[in-house]
Amino acid sequence: MKTGATIAAILYTGLLLVAGTIPKQNEQNDRESSPLEKLLNGNERFASMKQLHPHESKKRLDEIAAGQHPVAAVVCCSDSRVPPELIFDQGLGDLFVVRTAGNLMGGLEIGSIEYAVEHLGVKEVIVMGHKECGAVKAFVAGKEVPGHIQDIVDSIKAEHEIQEVPSNDLHLLDDCIKANILHGIHQLKNQSVILAEKIKTGELHVSAACYDLAKGKVELVKE
Repeated sequence: MKTGATIAAILYTGLLLVAGTIPKQNEQNDRESSPLEKLLNGNERFASMKQLHPHESKKRLDEIAAGQHPVAAVVCCSDSRVPPELIFDQGLGDLFVVRTAGNLMGGLEIGSIEYAVEHLGVKEVIVMGHKECGAVKAFVAGKEVPGHIQDIVDSIKAEHEIQEVPSNDLHLLDDCIKANILHGIHQLKNQSVILAEKIKTGELHVSAACYDLAKGKVELVKE
């Protein structure tokens, strides 16, 4: 007959084995997934607070010192609450990231993505906005803002997709945020010959996504 201490030891050993197995299973699933699936799997872990925190070791530092091979490129907002490496449970060298207020893009930002695709072999680009975006909120409020912040508001105001959102929309902010995200997608597809050709041949996939600050969840946005 097993004593209480023996049973406790067996249970503890079992928990350690399971804890060691689950991360390995998740890592294997990631290796077998597409880049987009890998990031969405990572977000599932983040939202449920079951992160693997991959690629944070000294070994990883040594690996990427010689070069980078990111799994995806992410265009997202500069908002401090939207760090893509944490949201997607990725580590050093995993993501090529471009961040601006309101995830806005011009020639420099599009050129950065072209570099990631053309020279680093990135096969997945995600344009990710987020709920309660301050840049889009400033546009919706319609008030004058100081300094170059007005450039941000004016840029959003000029987006064709934003202009198609009715001013009396009951979900004005959320719909403007989605329109802004889709504008970024359309920029990458229509303003870059490099990206357009790779999308056409199937070498590159571009996705739109929106991050929910309260839930920690990333949801894909349909065009």
